[in-house]
Amino acid sequence: MVIVLVMIMFGKLSTRLLNICICTFCKANRLERAEAIIIDGIRLGVLPDVVTYNMLIDAYCQFVSFDAGYTILNRMREAGISPDVVTYNSLIAGATRNSLLSCSLDLLDEMLEMGIPPDVWSYNSLMHCLFQLGKPDEANRVFQDMICGDLTPCTATFNIMLNGLCKNRYTDNALRMFRGLQKHGFVPELVTYNILIKGLCKAGRLRTAWWILKELGDSGHAPNAITYTTIMKCCFRNRKYKLGLEILSAMKRKGYTFDGFGYCTVIAAFVKIGRLKEATDYMEQMVTDGVQLDIVSYNTLINLYCKEGKLEAAYLLLDEMEKQGFECDKYTHTILIDGLCKAGNIKGARLHLEYMNKIGFDSNLEAYNCIVDRLGKDGKIDHAINVFESMEVKDSFTYSSMVHNLCKAKRLPSASKLLLSCLKSGVRILKSAQKAVVDGLRHSGCRREAKKIQSKIRMAKISH
Repeated sequence: MVIVLVMIMFGKLSTRLLNICICTFCKANRLERAEAIIIDGIRLGVLPDVVTYNMLIDAYCQFVSFDAGYTILNRMREAGISPDVVTYNSLIAGATRNSLLSCSLDLLDEMLEMGIPPDVWSYNSLMHCLFQLGKPDEANRVFQDMICGDLTPCTATFNIMLNGLCKNRYTDNALRMFRGLQKHGFVPELVTYNILIKGLCKAGRLRTAWWILKELGDSGHAPNAITYTTIMKCCFRNRKYKLGLEILSAMKRKGYTFDGFGYCTVIAAFVKIGRLKEATDYMEQMVTDGVQLDIVSYNTLINLYCKEGKLEAAYLLLDEMEKQGFECDKYTHTILIDGLCKAGNIKGARLHLEYMNKIGFDSNLEAYNCIVDRLGKDGKIDHAINVFESMEVKDSFTYSSMVHNLCKAKRLPSASKLLLSCLKSGVRILKSAQKAVVDGLRHSGCRREAKKIQSKIRMAKISH
């Protein structure tokens, strides 16, 4: 028995030593061993206390389910042990992990009925749950109640508020709150800065995020890999590749290592700008560093192989991915279909698309778009039209690609008709496709028709 070994090592048993053993096994998700130790302890006269059960509740909520954690509460009561605020906080946190708002509220009511006053962590978990469910106004009301009551919010409270506001697209509110907290003496930690920078980047506000990064450096905190990777990804997303690569160089100079997310961000950016040699170098470095690959990593590497025209290597990597227990998602299949299209293997692409349909992928829009676009670019416009007309769902890219390729094939009347139809129905067409129609009409001598199209485009901007 483990508990007997502890007795031999330390000379005597106590509930404290029992709890140390329980804590170790709970953190390692070895709940059966933790339960066995409790039984051994009871046999030897060492009884569990509220701390013991609190650790079990937290572990069961985290590794099994909220319901499993709640059953431990009944065992506590049967053992004559009264739950405390930590007990209920663990349960509320478990309910929050599963977005069980009604359970969180019921637990708060239960606490109050038992005379256990909720503490700051009780309300922190409730706020987090409300933000997860897209209820920022209600989360803010809980926060205001804390401010007006006897409880003093902690740094975690402010971080939950800032993170929740950003994730619910209230970035301006988060920024105002951040400035307001600073005026009242709040000293942000690195985590707080990272939350705000990430929120601003996701909102596409790179310039403001850059100012916050500068402020972070002036505060005495050093940006970490998460900070740099977040900004770098935002730069790449906004086509600021030069700035993104400067951040990459700064990270390398400072000796930061990448995780899978960081490597995929860099590899995807190099692929996007056509610098496949650097993308391959980072892929090899990723493998050398032993980074654990996930579905996003595999998709990024498969995309790289497809861009390089190495379809055989891409399919070998697909086999490896499936052997590792990962299931292909629609992006994996779309990447492969795009690769087949670019290699000129339209037949293979269509066969792969049929395979997607057979295995139950309902939304294959991106894959269809790849085929339509490639057929058009290869001059097979009639085939492109057939696929286009067979599509049940189309988006802005579908129409834009079709308009552009009709212009390329000198079928300007068809291109004009499709563009006008899109403008009338409110479908957004890329400016490059609109320009292709207008320029094509002008160059073919149809200046009056070109002016009409331009007028319709202006009217569509006003009405939509």
